[in-house]
Amino acid sequence: MVIKNVNLETVCGITSTLPDNQYPEFAFAGKSNVGKSSLINGLMNRKSLARTSAQPGKTQTINFYNINDECYFVDLPGYGYARANEEIKAKWGKMIENYLHRSKQLKAVFLLVDIRHEPSGNDRLMYEWILNQGFEPVIIATKLDKINRSQIQKQIKQIKEGLKVVKGTVVIPYSAQTKQGRDEIYELLDSYLVKASEN
Repeated sequence: MVIKNVNLETVCGITSTLPDNQYPEFAFAGKSNVGKSSLINGLMNRKSLARTSAQPGKTQTINFYNINDECYFVDLPGYGYARANEEIKAKWGKMIENYLHRSKQLKAVFLLVDIRHEPSGNDRLMYEWILNQGFEPVIIATKLDKINRSQIQKQIKQIKEGLKVVKGTVVIPYSAQTKQGRDEIYELLDSYLVKASEN
């Protein structure tokens, strides 16, 4: 995948109607502060189109980025933000669930999990939601540059066991610093686009 044009096309809040897009959509989900904006910026070759923040919980909308007039990257609200009150958390959850359930163009969901830690209860819940909507998420293990190379396989095993992943689930370690893992993600996106064009 070669990214030529990127455009933040639609921003959906809690009460917004989801857009009826014509191109395939790829959604990115993950808890606050897992590095979701950094991953999306890295994939788009942009420094700060997806807003990164030292303050977790910044993404409170569903953001649709038009890529090359060919597909969309869909940035879902970060979940599990401790400071958000329960009512807001419930609304974010509803937004995410509503999108996963209703999008006609959603082809794949990438679930981001911090490679350094065991998956949280929210990570497991999100994983189950995605499965329940008929998708097998690709797991992106972020913050790869924060651990030693010798730890990678052990940490991936911990993520797989913690999420109780479906057999054959793809787990891609990713570093926002070095962009390691980006080519594998591009290859997957290309394969989904090929499949979508054949249907």
